[in-house]
Amino acid sequence: MATDIAAGRAQGGARRKARAVRLSTRDRVTIGLMVGVPVLVVGGLIWFPTVASILLSFTNWDGIGGVGTAHWVGTQNYREIATIYPPFWPAVEHNAIWLGFLAFVATPFGLLLAYLLDKEIRGTRIYQSIFYLPVVLSYAIIGFIWQLIYSPTEGLINNLFGDPSHGHVVDWLGNPKLNLWAVLVAVGWRHVGYVMVLYLAGLKALDPSLREAAAIDGAGEWHAFRTVVFPALRPINIVIVVVTVIEALRAFDIVYIINRGRNGLELLSVLVTDNIIGEASRIGYGSAIAVILIAISIIPIVLFVWNSFDERSA
Repeated sequence: MATDIAAGRAQGGARRKARAVRLSTRDRVTIGLMVGVPVLVVGGLIWFPTVASILLSFTNWDGIGGVGTAHWVGTQNYREIATIYPPFWPAVEHNAIWLGFLAFVATPFGLLLAYLLDKEIRGTRIYQSIFYLPVVLSYAIIGFIWQLIYSPTEGLINNLFGDPSHGHVVDWLGNPKLNLWAVLVAVGWRHVGYVMVLYLAGLKALDPSLREAAAIDGAGEWHAFRTVVFPALRPINIVIVVVTVIEALRAFDIVYIINRGRNGLELLSVLVTDNIIGEASRIGYGSAIAVILIAISIIPIVLFVWNSFDERSA
């Protein structure tokens, strides 16, 4: 009898589970829209242009007429870019400097601010707001702000440390030996606040017992941070690396606002824009530069994330 009752309950539970997984037509339409619309948007705005750029990079299409007028030229665009296109290698160098500055100057400074603010010093909320304020501004607005600061005659810096009335000024944005570093200061101003917020969130979520255990073992503050706290922030570190690489290689707005990315501010993104929508209208050439930029962006991110997950699984 007891066995029959148990069997009946099991069958009833199975029937309830079977009924639970049945979806009505309305549910299926809703799920289809929730999944399908994002897939179409991502595919149309990201994957389709990416694949199209890769294919067009092997053609000499000038954007006039249909795509059918494009002629296949193989790797000719890539060979010309690497050998006879003067702005390319300076742009690569500038992007590398951009990445190095964000990775080894701005990011560590943002981490330092997060570590200090995590100690709940007096006025920490005010400091967080001040340092985070540039993050809510676009790079175009930041470019306008720093143009005023760097202005030769009316800028804040030259009026504090120079003598504009007698012509003793520094042309921060016009001198090709200085303008890249001047722009990097403005970019770092924004990047520091972003990194600070990410690391501060990670530090707040950190288990306090880790620091307590390090203190009990007699570890100093620097030793505890280096061996306990920083390794525990690995998920945040992965995000920071990805964000930093993307920010460095997609940089465009601020240099285009200042001088259209010329005279010492050449970047790969500017070369893509100049070739595709500029006077030259060389779609194939610009697409080849865009593919190079995509490869440079993806390869270090994939390698870093892959190694990070390998170490975690080990």
